Amino acid sequence: MNRFTNMMSLAALLSAAGLYAQSNPFSTEVKANYTSAKTNLMKAAEKMSEADYDFKATPDIRSYGQLVGHVADAQMGICGTAKGEQKRGDAGEKTSKADLMAALKASFDYCDSAYDALTDSDGAQMVKMFGRDRTKLGVLDFNVIHDNEMYGTMAVYMRLKGVVPPSTADRPAGQGKGGKK
Repeated sequence: MNRFTNMMSLAALLSAAGLYAQSNPFSTEVKANYTSAKTNLMKAAEKMSEADYDFKATPDIRSYGQLVGHVADAQMGICGTAKGEQKRGDAGEKTSKADLMAALKASFDYCDSAYDALTDSDGAQMVKMFGRDRTKLGVLDFNVIHDNEMYGTMAVYMRLKGVVPPSTADRPAGQGKGGKK
């Protein structure tokens, strides 16, 4: 009986350790997606030339620089919502690549603390976004979705200017067009 009890105790401990390692699967996944979007956007902002920050795919839409500014300002507001703060950016007023990149980096620095503090339990807390009740996790996931949408738009601008987007350029050889060879 003693041996059986020891084996069961060991099995329970190992199971608990496995559950503990996966105790925040939702927030861990959102954080990983945020990190990927952050990497792509920062590299895309850096990779486009200063002259092409004024480029518009058509006259009636944002320029490349305005897209970078929009991402920075949107992130300040969205991450501010998750943090319970009223935060606004001023990147929309900037025009130079250096100023826009600094604003984008500042928005990521601001958002990093929201993602770093996120747990599944904290992510279930309700906040108001766009007049609706949303979970913090949902708000920060929305930020990732928006970042990826904007990156997709920026990637088209880059292709139109003959620049390979970072998410394609950084692929290992043999994994799709544009990968390193």
